[in-house]
Amino acid sequence: MDAKNRFETKVTFALSRLEWLGFLAVSLVLAVQHRTEIRWGVFVLLFTVIDLIGYIPGAIAFRRRPDRRVPRGYYVAYNTMHSLVTAGLLAGAWALFVRPEWALLALPIHLMGDRALFGNSLKPFGVAFEPETCPAFRAFEQEYRPAGDSREPGVRAAARNSVEGTDAVRT
Repeated sequence: MDAKNRFETKVTFALSRLEWLGFLAVSLVLAVQHRTEIRWGVFVLLFTVIDLIGYIPGAIAFRRRPDRRVPRGYYVAYNTMHSLVTAGLLAGAWALFVRPEWALLALPIHLMGDRALFGNSLKPFGVAFEPETCPAFRAFEQEYRPAGDSREPGVRAAARNSVEGTDAVRT
C-alpha cells in the first residue's frame, strides 16, 4: 500500500493486524501489571463509550433499513470514536482535567482489539456499515497480481469495468 494505491492484500492486512496485536498485547500487559491501580468503573466507561457513540447507533440503523444504507453521520461518528487521534485527545484531556491513570488503557485496548482481533478500522462512506465485500473489491482481488507475477495482470481493466457507474469505492 502506498499513497497512490490505497488497498491492502490479505498478506499486508495480516501484517498490519500483527502490529496492532503487538500494541494490544503491550496494553493488556500494562493493564494486568497495574490491575489493582485501575479504577474499573472508569475503565469500563472509557471502553464502552467508543461503541455507545460510534458503533451501536450505526449498527441499529443498518439493521433497520431495508436497503442497508445509513446516513454518513453514522460513519463520521464511528470514525471519530474509533480514531487513535480522538483516543489520544480524550486521554490527554482526562489526564489534564481529571488525572493520569491506568484506566486510560481502556482506549488502546478497545481500538487495538477492534483492529487486531476483528480486522475493523475506519469506515469509508462507499462500503456497507457492517462488513460486506464490495463487488468492485471482490473483482479487484480476483484480478490482482503481485509484482513479479508472470501471469497477465488484468487489474486495470477489471477495476475499471467493475467501478464504472458505481460509487462503491468512493469515500
